[in-house]
Amino acid sequence: MKQRFNIACQPKVIRTAARFALIVGPILVLINHGDAIIDGSMHAETWLKSGLTMIVPYIVSTLSSISAYKNCNKV
Repeated sequence: MKQRFNIACQPKVIRTAARFALIVGPILVLINHGDAIIDGSMHAETWLKSGLTMIVPYIVSTLSSISAYKNCNKV
C-alpha cells in the first residue's frame, strides 16, 4: 500500500493525472450535466456531482500509472 502511495505522489504521475483531469473532466461534465448548465438549472447537488466528475479522470490516470509502474518492475 505504501509503495502505491509513493508512486501516486511522484510529480510526473501527478502532472499526468492533472492533465488528463483538465481535458477529460470538463468533457464528462458537459456530457452528464450540459443540459442543466445550458438552461441554468444547476443546484448545489449538481455542482457537487460535477466536481466529483472532474476527479474521476485524475483517479483513473493515477491508478493506471501505478499499475503500469508495478507491471514494468515485475519484468
